Amino acid sequence: MTQTRTSAANHHTRRWIPYAGAVLLVALLVAGLWPKPLPVEIARASIGALRATVNEEGKTRIKQRYVVSAPVAGQLQRIPFKAGAEITAGETVAVIEPVSAALLDARARRTTEAKRDSAFANVEKARTAHTLAASELRRSEKLYSDKTISIQELETVQMRAASTASEEAAAEGALRQAEAELAEFAPGSYPGTNAPSLPREIKAPASGRVLRVFEENSRSVPAGTELLEIGDPADLEVVVEVLSRDGAMIAPGAPVEFDQWGGGDPLLGRVRMVEPAAFTKVSALGVEEQRVNVVADLVTPPEQRRNVGDKFRVDARIIIWEARDALKVPAGSLFRQGDQWATFVVADGRARLRVVKAGRSSGTETQVLDGLKEGEEVILYPGSRVHDGQRVRPIKI
Repeated sequence: MTQTRTSAANHHTRRWIPYAGAVLLVALLVAGLWPKPLPVEIARASIGALRATVNEEGKTRIKQRYVVSAPVAGQLQRIPFKAGAEITAGETVAVIEPVSAALLDARARRTTEAKRDSAFANVEKARTAHTLAASELRRSEKLYSDKTISIQELETVQMRAASTASEEAAAEGALRQAEAELAEFAPGSYPGTNAPSLPREIKAPASGRVLRVFEENSRSVPAGTELLEIGDPADLEVVVEVLSRDGAMIAPGAPVEFDQWGGGDPLLGRVRMVEPAAFTKVSALGVEEQRVNVVADLVTPPEQRRNVGDKFRVDARIIIWEARDALKVPAGSLFRQGDQWATFVVADGRARLRVVKAGRSSGTETQVLDGLKEGEEVILYPGSRVHDGQRVRPIKI
């Protein structure tokens, strides 16, 4: 009897096993297909310092640079200075032994005589051409009166005659000019040309350092030859090329920070002027851009930037706006919603679309003028995977 009851109970239990398995399978399927919260990166809206900047490359340059040139033609003596040498105002930097004035006069006279001879030959050539054209014009007028040639042919000959007359007049004018120049070399025009010429010492116009030496070796140089360049490396300014639309936002007096100059802390500067004329420059991608130069003075004392010289490259960060108590969020949390800015705010485990009013941006952070409160959590880089009301699982960064 007991055995019979046990068999019936076992049979009853085995009958419910398939149903239990089916229920468990359905539960597993529902759990597997049930949408899980989307993991998202979040950040908090906070109040802090924020500033908008224009970032471009710049180049240092000495404010006042002097190019020393040869005042007279002559034999330049070897210049003893090298780039970097210290120079005092009034110090002799070069010596030139002038060429004899008599030699210069003889050379100039021969050049002027050759010019006069060439002008005379041009006059003879132009006169012959004019005579020939005038003779041809007389023949053509007679043929036209006999109705042998057309009016177009006559006009062509008339034009040729007028052209040769103008060429003759121009050649005669050049000859008169050459003769007038030659008359300046008449005897007695340059008294004392045989007097010996003393060496000419060239003085430094200002104190500083030698930046470049153009002519180091001794050689004959004409007047106006650049010899060396002098400037004061402590008196530096920085020229930054910016897009013209950015230059319109930069005001004189704006603070500037210079990085990547070879030292530790950034160099400080202040915008002195934005040049009034822009220029066209082709970018590395082949795009024409309108750029303008922004000139900034260095505020950092010279003793803290001794190794910075002329034409050194720096990274400039021009501050065009700054606030210490701005409500800000990471720039990656904002996106365009039609013609407005929007963001996703995390509330009760779900993403909620929120329209906001954005202000200034530093590139990494953006000011929020309306639509958010301090401490609210926003989703970073939502893209198309996040939608309004979706369950999310925050991941703080």
